Amino acid sequence: MTFNVAKCSALVRGLFLLLLLSLLLTGCVGGKQSTAPAVPGAEAPADSLKAFFSLTIYLPDGKTQDLDAVLFSVPKKRYRMELTGTLGIGVASLLWLEDGWQMVFPIEKMYTKGAGYMVGLLNDPSLPLVHIHQVAGLFDGKVLPEKFEVKSSRDTVGADSVAMKIVEAREMSGRHFAYAEKNGEVQWLEMPGRDGSRERIIIGEYKEFKGVKTPSKISFVRDTTTFLDLDVRRVNRGKPFGSGTWRLNIPRSYKLIGE
Repeated sequence: MTFNVAKCSALVRGLFLLLLLSLLLTGCVGGKQSTAPAVPGAEAPADSLKAFFSLTIYLPDGKTQDLDAVLFSVPKKRYRMELTGTLGIGVASLLWLEDGWQMVFPIEKMYTKGAGYMVGLLNDPSLPLVHIHQVAGLFDGKVLPEKFEVKSSRDTVGADSVAMKIVEAREMSGRHFAYAEKNGEVQWLEMPGRDGSRERIIIGEYKEFKGVKTPSKISFVRDTTTFLDLDVRRVNRGKPFGSGTWRLNIPRSYKLIGE
């Protein structure tokens, strides 16, 4: 379909804020240009990851928008993500560091910033909150939280007549969730949303990237409605990133969201 820049940019601003990366809105920067600090020794981390993937956003009117994306990740330390539309038009750019994050929407000439590891807008309970490290971990083959306690489990049979295990669990933070596992692979991960809705990540297919089994087709669903699909195309590991990866310049003319 034709890429509608203005419409897609506004939608991505909402979805990108809720999906991938850490939005607890804070105060303004004044009229000065803001530049995220460079990270010392960040040139070639041994645990670096670079993922190329595409997104399909499902609009409320039933139409879809497709975007391309690249994620630079040093797991649990820093992330950079770029979203582009047709003809390589930049839609959103994000830099997340341990001491804060910045996100820019060049088409709208807007930006936002904050701190924390939960993705979402606190002043809009209709949007999900997502744990940044868990979402980024999907590209490294890590579907479940790092630490959790199993509360119960039961065996069932999936639609393909293959045995599947349903597990009820609780994270160390106290948040409850459930997941389904078949042949050693997590099929879906589900947790309650802030407004009582059911939020589920569905793994449609696994592939091996550089020897690591990784979810390659991922759907994000609220109740029964899919709002986002990810298709992971390539994942590289252990390669250096340029110093510019960990800098994000914001022009003085850009407006802070919420001002």
